[in-house]
Amino acid sequence: MGTVTEHLTLAEQAALGSGATFWTTKEVGDVPAILLTDGPHGVRRQAGSATDHLGLARSEPATCFPPAVGLSQTWDPELVERVGAALGAESRALGVQVLLGPGINIKRDPRCGRNFEYFSEDPLLAGVLGAAWVRGVQGHGVGASLKHFAVNNAEDDRMRVSSDVDERTLRELYLRAFEHVVKQARPATVMCSYNRINGVYAAENRWLLTDVLRDEWGFDGAVISDWGAVRDRVAAVAAGLDLEMPSSNGVTDADVVAAVESGVLDAAAVARSAGRVAALAARVTENISGTATFDDEGHHQLAREAAARSIVLLKNDDDLLPLTPSSIAVIGGFAVSPRFQGGGSSHVNPTRVDVPLDEIRHRAGEYPVSYAEELTAQTLATAADADTAVVFLGLAAEEESEGFDRTHIDLPVEQLHLLSAVVQVQPRTVVVLSHGGVLRLDEVADLAPAILDGALLGQGGGSGIADVLFGAVNPSGRLAETVPVRLQDSPAYINFPAEDGHILYGERVFVGYRWYDARDAAVTFPFGHGLSYTTFEYTDLSVDVHADGLTVRVSVVNTGARAGREVVQVYAGLPVSRVARPPRWLAGFTGVTLDPGELREVQIPVAREELGYWDVRSGRRLVESGDYSVTVGASSRDLRLHTVVAVDGDAVPVLAFTPDSTLAELLGDPVAGPIVADMLAAAGQQAPTAGLSTAAGADMMRLLGSIPIGRLVSFSGGAFSREQLAGMLETVNRQRS
Repeated sequence: MGTVTEHLTLAEQAALGSGATFWTTKEVGDVPAILLTDGPHGVRRQAGSATDHLGLARSEPATCFPPAVGLSQTWDPELVERVGAALGAESRALGVQVLLGPGINIKRDPRCGRNFEYFSEDPLLAGVLGAAWVRGVQGHGVGASLKHFAVNNAEDDRMRVSSDVDERTLRELYLRAFEHVVKQARPATVMCSYNRINGVYAAENRWLLTDVLRDEWGFDGAVISDWGAVRDRVAAVAAGLDLEMPSSNGVTDADVVAAVESGVLDAAAVARSAGRVAALAARVTENISGTATFDDEGHHQLAREAAARSIVLLKNDDDLLPLTPSSIAVIGGFAVSPRFQGGGSSHVNPTRVDVPLDEIRHRAGEYPVSYAEELTAQTLATAADADTAVVFLGLAAEEESEGFDRTHIDLPVEQLHLLSAVVQVQPRTVVVLSHGGVLRLDEVADLAPAILDGALLGQGGGSGIADVLFGAVNPSGRLAETVPVRLQDSPAYINFPAEDGHILYGERVFVGYRWYDARDAAVTFPFGHGLSYTTFEYTDLSVDVHADGLTVRVSVVNTGARAGREVVQVYAGLPVSRVARPPRWLAGFTGVTLDPGELREVQIPVAREELGYWDVRSGRRLVESGDYSVTVGASSRDLRLHTVVAVDGDAVPVLAFTPDSTLAELLGDPVAGPIVADMLAAAGQQAPTAGLSTAAGADMMRLLGSIPIGRLVSFSGGAFSREQLAGMLETVNRQRS
C-alpha cells in the first residue's frame, strides 16, 4: 500500500478504483489488471469481447454445480468446500482471478427473485456454508467476493429501494452470516449491494463499509461494488468503497481527482482504496499459470454427487421409494429439458447436462420407461399400466430470475391438475420438484405419496435424481428454509414488496422458522426437514457449559437396514429474556454417516455468541444469564431430546440513569432503589413497594412505576424540583459507576 501511495499520482490512484472494461480492472504502474467474473455455482467467463452482465452472451464451458438453493440442502460444509475448490481450479484454468460469490443474503421472503442464489433463512447455516465455499475457492489462489452486502432481500427496484431495518435485527440476522464468513474465511473481497440501508446507499454507507466491516470485524480485503451500484463515486470512496465496477470510461476517476483538488475528498481515502486494490491484484495474481487446466469429468462427477446430496426426500408414504427396476411412466417436461440453474448474471454454460429421463431409463434396465409431457388419455392409460409414475413439476426459468420478484409461490394450476389426474389412476406416484424459490406444496403433499425436492441441482441433476429414485444414494438433504402452508402465512407478507421506495422489516428478528414457531403456526414442511431410506434414533443427550459456549453430546444409532447420513441439529432457547426472542434458534449442527445398527456419539460445539442477542444499548452481542433450553432433533419441529443448562451471562453494562428513566427502573436497582425511596419518604410521599398487596395497590404500583423520574416535578405538586432530581441522579450514577 505504501508503494502505491508514494509512487503513483493522484490520477493513477483514482484510476485503480474503477474498472477498465466490464469485467477487468486497470493495469496501472506495477499493479496488474485482474479479471472478475460471475459465480457462484460455476465460472461464467464470457467468450471473446462479450461484455454484458445479464447472461445474454455465451460464456466459456464450465461445470455448473448446484446453485446455493440446492447446495444449501446438503447441510454439509465439507462438500461445499470441495465444490468451492473445484470452482477455484476452473477459475484458474479460465484465467479468472476473482469469482463473484458466494451470495449469503437471508431468505426473508419466498418471493425474492434471487433466492436461488442464496443459502438459507438462517444466518448460522448461511454463514457456515458460505465460509466453506470461500475457503474452497481461495485455496486455489482465486479471490472470492462475498455478496450482496447488505440487506439485499428483494429484486424489484433493487438499485434504489431502501431496506428499513432496526439495528438489532440487522446485527442478529442480516449481518450475522457476513460476519461469520469475514472472520472465519477472510474473503479477498466483499461486494456491496445496490440498495439503500435505512436511506443510505450501501456503496456510500460508511457505518457499513468501514465502522462495521473493517473496524469491528477486521476485514482486510477490498470492497467492490455490485455492477452499477455506485451513484456517487466520491461519497463511496469516502465511505470505504475501493473498486467501482464496471468501467465508467474515466468519468468517475476524474470526479475523484476533482474532489481531492477542491478539498471535498481526503487524498488519504483515495490512497487507501488504491492500496487495497493493489493488494488484491497482488494476492490473486501471485501464482497465475498459463497452463492450468481442470478435470471436467472429475468435476462433473462431483456435480453429480452434490446434486444427489442436495435432494430432500419430503415425503415417502409406505416406503414407496427407493424404486426397484420396473416399468415406469415419466411425465412432465422437466424430465427431458431439466431446470437446473437460475436466470440472470449467474447463468453458466455447462460442460454437459445429465437428462433425468435418460438416467431413469438407464437404471430401469430392460423394463419399459414411457414419457409424456402433457395430460392426455393415452398418458393416463400408460401411467395406469406402469408399476410407478414419476411426475416432474416445477417453475420455468421465466417465472423466477435475478432482476424481478415473484408475486406468488404457486405451482402452475395445469401442473396440479396433471398430478391429480395421474394419482387417480396410479396411486404409486412420485413427484420430483425443480424450482429456485419456495413453492406452496400443501396440495402436492395431499396428493402424492412420495416427493423429492430437487430445488436446482446443476448439470449433474439428472443423474442425482435417478441415483436417489433407485436407491444408489440414500437421500440426506434437509430443507434450508421453511415451506409455508400459504404465502399469506410468511413473516414479511404485509411488508413486501416496497412502498414508495422503502421496504419495512416489520417482522424484526422473526424470520423463517423463528416466525412460524413464535406463532405456533402450521407449516407444510419445516426448516431442517428431510427423510431417509433408513431411520435414526437419538439417545444420551448431555451438555457441557464452558467459557467458549456449549459442547453438546448425543448418541445416534442407525435403526434401519441401509447406510445413511443424518443431520443432527441443535436448537437453543431462553424462555425468560429481557428481549423478544423466538422459542428456539439453530445453534449448531453436524452430519454423521452410519451403517445399519451402528451407534456413534457426536459432539456439536455451540459457540457462546450463538446464545446471545444484539444489545442496542451497549452496542454489542450480549449473553444473558439464565436457564437455556437445548434441544436436539432432525428438524426445527422434529425435536427428539431436550435438556436445560444454566449459563452465566456477560456483565451487563452500567448505563447512567436519566430524567427519562422510570421510577420502577430506579427502585429496582440495588444502588438507586434505597436512595430514591429515602427521597420519596423525606418528601412525605409513600413509595410504591412490594408491601402494597391489594389489587388497587398493585395497580397503583404499576402506574407509578411507569412514570419517568423527571415527570415527578409536575406530578408531585411542588414536592420535587428539577434541581433535587438532578442532584439525586448525579448521586446515583456516581455510586453505580
